[in-house]
This record gives sequence, structure tokens and C-alpha cells, in this order.
Amino acid sequence: MNKPLRRIAIFCGVLIFALLARTNYLQYVKADELNTRDENRRVRIERYAHERGDIIVDGGKAVTGSTETKDSDFKYKRVWQDGPMWAPVTGYSSQAFDASQIEKIEDGILTGNDDQLFFDRTKSLFTGDKKQGGNIVTTLNSAAQKAAFTGLGDKKGAVAALDPQTGAILALASTPSYDPSTFAGNSDKDSKAWQALQKDKDKPMLNRALRETYPPGSTFKIVTAAAALENGLYTDIDAKTNSPVPFRLPQTSQDLPNEGSIQCENVPLREALRISCNTVFGKISDDLGNQKMIDQANKFGFNKDVFTPVRATESVYPKDNAPQNAMAGIGQASNRATPLQMAMVASAVANDGKLMQPYMVAKRQSPSLDDIYTHEPEQLSQPLSGENAQKLQEMMKTVVESGTGTNAKIPGVTVGGKTGTAQHGLGNSENPYAWFISYAKTDSGSPVAVAVVVEDSKATRDDISGGGLAAPIAKAVMKAVIDGKK
Repeated sequence: MNKPLRRIAIFCGVLIFALLARTNYLQYVKADELNTRDENRRVRIERYAHERGDIIVDGGKAVTGSTETKDSDFKYKRVWQDGPMWAPVTGYSSQAFDASQIEKIEDGILTGNDDQLFFDRTKSLFTGDKKQGGNIVTTLNSAAQKAAFTGLGDKKGAVAALDPQTGAILALASTPSYDPSTFAGNSDKDSKAWQALQKDKDKPMLNRALRETYPPGSTFKIVTAAAALENGLYTDIDAKTNSPVPFRLPQTSQDLPNEGSIQCENVPLREALRISCNTVFGKISDDLGNQKMIDQANKFGFNKDVFTPVRATESVYPKDNAPQNAMAGIGQASNRATPLQMAMVASAVANDGKLMQPYMVAKRQSPSLDDIYTHEPEQLSQPLSGENAQKLQEMMKTVVESGTGTNAKIPGVTVGGKTGTAQHGLGNSENPYAWFISYAKTDSGSPVAVAVVVEDSKATRDDISGGGLAAPIAKAVMKAVIDGKK
């Protein structure tokens, strides 16, 4: 072979080798990345080529389904029952706009593509059965969810309810909400519905129960009281405290005011919580110092992400100077919390000091309804001792029996709670947030703990309060859970 031909042969050999290397690189190294790219339409077509598995509530009730699509290369599209009520739980699944929350996280099970369903897929090759998705069984209680969603109504806000003994999420509502069915397809109509939601100033697609943080206001006094008890600052909830009125914020010339004409000087912890004394709890936070307050808040779940499995935004008790720390101790300043976080606070108190990991997915099921995963409850932390938790239960019970939370009373049921009205806007210029956190207790323990925040309502500023706006919603949710156990 002459020299030019040999060079051409070598060059062609190099090209063939490069082509083989590139092909193998794409097939084995980049395959997963290419398959999951948003631009890969074939993946989305395959995702909707068969009926999607369902998201289940109440142990057996499907709140999702699939319907055939006409005049489209996507054979099926997702539909929801009571879509706006369940959207904060399920998220959306759209032929054009991907998916979110459980629909996204559990997509492998719902489409039938997960490795856990390999046996089902293999079996269908021999039986000729059409491919099906598996089901996701949630912990959600439809009666509690309806009570939360209906209670919020046209108000902007959120509700989170937990089973304190297991961490199971029983309700997760956010308003205003949206109907995922309106953009589940890939038509011009679906696109217009999606764009309208993106431009809506009220942010209906924001999951306020998990993804929005608010100043928790006086509901945070539960955490501050826990810090006082756990650090031995006070041990007797009915003994006088060292709480002068006025209480001057440290390093400033500004006094911390109490609301109205309540008498807060040196009152015991139980009374301070009952009438919600700012001076008592601001002084406790200052006495303990910023680091001890951070440590206590962290035990309740602050300053870390919480996965349900949907990620909840981190609630924050900040590192701060002395005057801001005193304000953070009453739920103001840079103190921020999600409704889920404050439900976790109430649930830890109700569960005798044990905080359980919040979760929404109870089971994953194969298309044949066999359980392929069952969640086992796990303890997240121990924010306070059983003895101190019971003291806080007594304090919260007094709030509902004769304090600011009487609107949460349920006949024949022990209820503990704490109201909160958190400042909002520069110089408290906007309507405040109305909060209420609570637990209900029966002979078999506490089946439910709730946090409610009303971010905006049509009420006038003077009529906005945690006891007036948020407590009745919490009561309805707690009653729904308790009635369902009878």
C-alpha cells in the first residue's frame, strides 16, 4: 500500500474509532442526562402514553386520574378531583410544563418506570398487559383538608396539620390556589392558563404551607417558653417571673410594649402566655441570649430544610444582636417560619416533647396494588423533656380555656393553643398576619396538631387577630380529624 493510501486508511480508522467512542459515550454516559432533558419530547410522549398511577388519600380514595387526549401525540393527560383543594399536596403534572411536588418526586412510580417496578414491567412483556403506573398512598385526611381549604375560603393563607405521634401530614392547604387540570395538556388553551397563573400577583401556585415564611408573632412564645424551661431559667409555670414593665430593649432607649392594657409585670409563665405578654417573653429571650435561643429553635426544626418528601423552605431563627434577639423571642424581627414549622412546634409539645419527622407518603404501590414501600415513622429530635412538654401543654390549654384562644374550644376535647398577630410591612404599615397553633388531645393521646396563618383578609386592621381569624379554622381541622376517629 502506497503512503497516501495508508494515511487515508489511518485517518478513516481514527474517524471510525471516534464515531464508536462518541456513540458509546452518548448511549452509556450521557443517556440519563439526555433522557431527562426538558427538550426531549419523546420522554414526555412516553410518560403520557399510558394511564398514570393515582395519588391516594384516606387510605384508598384517588384524587387524581387520567383521561384520553384527542388530536395529540400525548395519549393521556392528568386530571384531578377538587384540583384547587389538593394542588398544594399533589402539585401538577403537565404535558407541556413538566410536573411539581409529589407528581414530580414520585414520577417514576406514577409512570411505571421506576426500578422498583421492574418485575411488573417484565411480567407485562409476557402477559401482554398494557403498561400501568403505580400509586402513591398519602397520609392526607380528606375531611381535614376540606375543613382547612373551606376555612381559608377567599383569604390568603395556609394550614398545616400533623399527627404528633407519627409525623403524618393530615392537611396541607394554601390559598389562593389553582386547578392543575387547566394546563395539564399542551394546547394553546393550556398555555394561556399557565401564563395567566405565572402573572397572577396573588401567586396561586405558591405553596404557602411549605414554601412561604412569615414572622410567627406570638405563636413563637411557645418556643421561648420551652427555652426558659429547658435552660432552667424558670421551673414553676405558676411562680412569678422577673419581668419588669416597661422592659427596655437592651442597648437601646426603646421600650417593648404589651398589647392593650394587660397587666404583665412579673406575671407567671402560664398567665404570660394566656394574655400574651411581650415583655415577659422578650425578657426571657434576652436573659437566655441569642445562642441558647438558636439552639432551642433548632431542636424544633428551625435553620434546616425539612423534606416531606416535598422540600419545605428553611425557617429561620437568626444570629443577631441583643435588641433584635429580644424581638425575635416574641416572633418578630428576622424570625421567620413556615406554617409547617409552627405545626411541628405544636406537635412536639403535644407529643410529650418528641418531634416526629413530617411525611406525606405512607406507601408506594405497584400497578397490582402490592405495597413496595411503607413508611416507618421516625423521631426527628427531642426539643424538650416530657415534664416540660406537659407544663407547656397546661399553659397552652389555659390559653384556650380562658385566654386569647377561646374560639378553638371543642366540647369534650382537651385543646391547647396559642394565638399570634405578627407585624407586617415597613413600620407595621400593612395588615398584620393572623396566626394560631394548637393541638387536640383525647384519651389515646394527641391525634392532631395544627398551624394556621391568615396572610390577608377583607377584615379591617382592628379586627385582625389570631384568635378571631385563625383559631376557628384550626378548630374545624382538629374536629374533622377527631370525628373521623370515632
